[in-house]
Amino acid sequence: MSRELARRIAFTIGALLLFRLGTQIPFAGMRVPSESYSAEYAVRLSIFALGILPYLTAAIVVRLVSLAWQRLNSLERSGERGRRRISRYTLILTLLFATFQAYGYASAIQTFPALVPDPEEWSVLAATASIVGGVFVLIWLSEQITRHGIGNGLALLLSVNVLASIPRDVAGIASLLQLGDQISGNLVLGHAVFWIVLVALIVFVEGARRNVRVEFAERKVGDRLLPARSAALSIKINSAGFLVPATVAPWILFLPLAGLTYIFGADTPWIAAASQQLQLGTLTHVILGAVAIFVLAFIYTAYVVDPEHTAKSLAKHNGTIPGVAAGEATADYLDRVVSLTTVVGAVYLTALQLIPEVFELYGIGLPYSMVVNGGAALVVVCTALDIKAQVRDVSLTNPGGVRR
Repeated sequence: MSRELARRIAFTIGALLLFRLGTQIPFAGMRVPSESYSAEYAVRLSIFALGILPYLTAAIVVRLVSLAWQRLNSLERSGERGRRRISRYTLILTLLFATFQAYGYASAIQTFPALVPDPEEWSVLAATASIVGGVFVLIWLSEQITRHGIGNGLALLLSVNVLASIPRDVAGIASLLQLGDQISGNLVLGHAVFWIVLVALIVFVEGARRNVRVEFAERKVGDRLLPARSAALSIKINSAGFLVPATVAPWILFLPLAGLTYIFGADTPWIAAASQQLQLGTLTHVILGAVAIFVLAFIYTAYVVDPEHTAKSLAKHNGTIPGVAAGEATADYLDRVVSLTTVVGAVYLTALQLIPEVFELYGIGLPYSMVVNGGAALVVVCTALDIKAQVRDVSLTNPGGVRR
């Protein structure tokens, strides 16, 4: 192991330990009764109670706005200066989201005398400030991990939360299994085999690529003459990722319902019926959720893998696809390839997201916590694959930055 790799690993471990330590520090004005101070409740009542989610939500909102607003889209593609401006917009939006959520969370906690001995307005403000501060500490910590450690900082923080819940879930399932009449051993074995197969499938799909051959003609750059060469344009099966489709799909389902509830009232019969039908685990929610994720996967893939932008970039560098004319014909060809590839990726994402609901619908689920699902497995596996790739790159790179 090289010294640089050892340093990065040590830095990452230290940062993650700091994160876990923060989940045990109550926010301002909180007094947690010792008899109920379990690890699960400690996280919910800590300065990291909101986690990194306000920042992720803000980033997703900015990304969605860029889909519809060409100026913001151009700013994001304009280079480092444009990305810094996008980052500032995201942080401002994060502050708004985090403050709103933290104030509501702190206000709700004030109604529990056992947790807040002196429920006053200043304590709500102090709790809000400490929770919002915790969000920005996590943003800073994730950036430090990305810059000085191993792996993507945001993905690592999300993965640690998932992995930390697994021992508790396994212990709970084991306790129910010992009782004998709660759950069957065959069901537990079936779930164990299912998750092993699912992880293997995720590794396979995330590593799968659709390669499009590209030929670059001979060209002169300054005083250098670059020879003609062949390359491959690699298109991922799952170009949309997970966070954007999985986060936005519930918004599509529940925001219109929330607006109608505000206008007509929750007691309106058809509003109440619609709310009942859209509960998690119902057939209606499964079908509508599947459609929403499938469509969002296509929309976001079209943004991430923009065929028109790629065609212009190829033309700029004298690159052509064999048998396809440059310009609009290349864009159309790439659009067809991306669309066919995205069908597989969209089905894959939809299946991952709906795993816990299908278990609930058919009554074959186990008492997992809410964070353990197909999407969480995808985040953890992709984080592990990213760490593996970075470890290999650092191991093969000399201190001077030259690959061995």
